[in-house]
Amino acid sequence: MTDLPWYERMRAGFRKTSDRLGDNLTGLLNKAALDEDSLEAIEEALVASDLGPETAAKVRARLAEEKFELGVTEQAVRQVVAQELEKILRPVAEPLEIDAFPRPQVILVVGVNGSGKTTTIAKLAHLFQEQDYSVLLAAGDTFRAAAIEQLRIWADRAGVPVIAGPEGSDSSAIVFDGVKKATAEGIDVLIVDTAGRLQNKKNLMDELAKIRRVLGRLNPAAPHDVVLVLDATTGQNALSQIEVFREVAGVTGLVMTKLDGTARGGVMVAAADRYGLPIHAIGIGEGMDDLRPFDPAEAARAIAGAA
Repeated sequence: MTDLPWYERMRAGFRKTSDRLGDNLTGLLNKAALDEDSLEAIEEALVASDLGPETAAKVRARLAEEKFELGVTEQAVRQVVAQELEKILRPVAEPLEIDAFPRPQVILVVGVNGSGKTTTIAKLAHLFQEQDYSVLLAAGDTFRAAAIEQLRIWADRAGVPVIAGPEGSDSSAIVFDGVKKATAEGIDVLIVDTAGRLQNKKNLMDELAKIRRVLGRLNPAAPHDVVLVLDATTGQNALSQIEVFREVAGVTGLVMTKLDGTARGGVMVAAADRYGLPIHAIGIGEGMDDLRPFDPAEAARAIAGAA
């Protein structure tokens, strides 16, 4: 699938989500309008795809208003759904811009363990390198030795340097060293991995607050971005993670991962509708090139399965 153009990969990734909607569009051909039973079935399919009840209700209301002049067809319904989803996604489709001066731009990456956080960091680094920015990674998740080693492996794959300490070391000290190194070497972007444990929210909050204090002493504008990585396969649980990480970390934007492995791709729309946070990139596949900013119209059509 990696040889396909990005849009085709995205369509393939969202196929499970769009197929769920399609299962409820059979038998609609040639009706003059959608009846209540059809609207109910479509709304249920949208909720099952994790658009959430509020967003699904908006789409249903739009479908109920639609005048299908050529009769109701599956593709006509998909087109209307896509238009409605695009309205929600367009304001939040916002690539991560590297515009901080003085350099480096410091990006804290947060998220629960298993969300794809470490691989996303490497893919973001690769994306920035393609734009001719130099990148340094900092292994700020010192709680797990595996996290440090995993970041090193992915840093090697991305061809970027990583600064790390031993397991259990002070994460804020790693960040301090990272900023110093990036500043001395004229590096454009410092991406910081952070602990992903939520079992003790206060500990995580204290750790992130300490990192922020250290950054503030070095550069009052840092961190410039706090990016939350969300695993789309967790569905509505991703929304509760936004709530928690907004509280503990001051999240400024989102990256959605694993959209190709789920029928719950609608959670991206639910997140956009409920929180309005920028969605900087989405992940479709495991390859280094499979994390990209998205076009809201194309993404909406892919989720809806519209032509």
